[in-house]
Amino acid sequence: MRLLILGLNYAPERVGIAVYTTGMAEGLAAEGHEVLVIAGQPYYPAWRIVDGHRAWSFSTAEENGVAVTRVPHYIPAHPTGSRRLLHHASFAAAALFPALWSGLAWRPDVVLTVAPSLIAAPVARLAALVAGARSWLHIQDLEVEAAFATGLIAERSALGRLARGFETLVLRSFEQVSAISPEMCRRLTEKGVPRERVTELRNWADTEAIRPMTAPSPYREEWGIETEHVALYSGNIANKQGIDIVLDAARLLRHRDDLTFVICGEGPERGRLEAKAQGLDNVRLRNLQPKQRLNELMGLATIHILPQVAGAADLMLPSKLTNMLASGRPVVATAAAGTGLAREVERCGAVVAPEDTGAFADGIVELMEDRELYAACAAAARRRAEERWAKDLVLGSLAAMLREAGAVPAGSGTSVEQEI
Repeated sequence: MRLLILGLNYAPERVGIAVYTTGMAEGLAAEGHEVLVIAGQPYYPAWRIVDGHRAWSFSTAEENGVAVTRVPHYIPAHPTGSRRLLHHASFAAAALFPALWSGLAWRPDVVLTVAPSLIAAPVARLAALVAGARSWLHIQDLEVEAAFATGLIAERSALGRLARGFETLVLRSFEQVSAISPEMCRRLTEKGVPRERVTELRNWADTEAIRPMTAPSPYREEWGIETEHVALYSGNIANKQGIDIVLDAARLLRHRDDLTFVICGEGPERGRLEAKAQGLDNVRLRNLQPKQRLNELMGLATIHILPQVAGAADLMLPSKLTNMLASGRPVVATAAAGTGLAREVERCGAVVAPEDTGAFADGIVELMEDRELYAACAAAARRRAEERWAKDLVLGSLAAMLREAGAVPAGSGTSVEQEI
């Protein structure tokens, strides 16, 4: 079958949504499907163009069996709410002609778009319409709700009302809508998407590439880490992560000579975080590491830490959790009880209330000092990755769903609902 994917984020971006859109496209291409991707120029998470690419240019290339068209778009150095809107709108505008041309000339069976960027989703819907193809919207983040939760947009403002109305209109226009967690799927039905159109499609962990390490990670020697324990955060450094709690906990635990906090990432909050970390000898900040060394990085941790702002736990499911669990290390996360994130981490570590620094620090210390609890949580983490997040399982189910979707005439409304 022929599959057209519209997604802002794509390889060579190394974290976040790009990892899964790229894996999806390459996995389906490896199965013999024809896959065409329309993506933005790579910029995330540093919010600056990746070396070797140009923000204001079109390009086409075949990458690992996938035909990739990259379109120009605005990349704000400091992504405020209004600048993010312009960023997404510029991608949608630039993607319009390539998407419509692909729909008319290439005639895909399914057009799948990934949100973010929701603003670009109508472009994919139009491409599906002109191609007579099935339309599929895959939600990685509930962007509008996340913007409200993080203060990027005031919910009761005119812009907030406009954003909510636009979201409702777009969600209801697609024949299939998927999201990465059961809680996000429930939110979709609450927003008026018919239940028969909603599908759960998880992100995944490469449980073959990411495995529990038994020997010390080479990063210990390279970065001069001598403490028994390492609490590791790796990923994007932005406002929705609520990462200040990590430095606050490090300040509370600076008397522990057996613990080092490592923050390995990039993003718009990196500079401010570096300034705040001044004087904390138990904190190391490092840049994102090469993909081929991801297992070594995950194995550096004795404990993974996963902060998140209050109110965001059911609006997104952090993609970094998949590899944390696959590494067979306990996780300390901040999330309200009963949320999707809390349920995913349950019995694999500790879940504490967002912004409760004392509880966050206590969760880390308890896992450090209770060896039986540590061993049980570590084993449970690996088991959960294998049972819920294995890459072959998720991509195999996706391929089956897409085959069924492609075989159904567009507009028939037939469900391809399936839980992964």
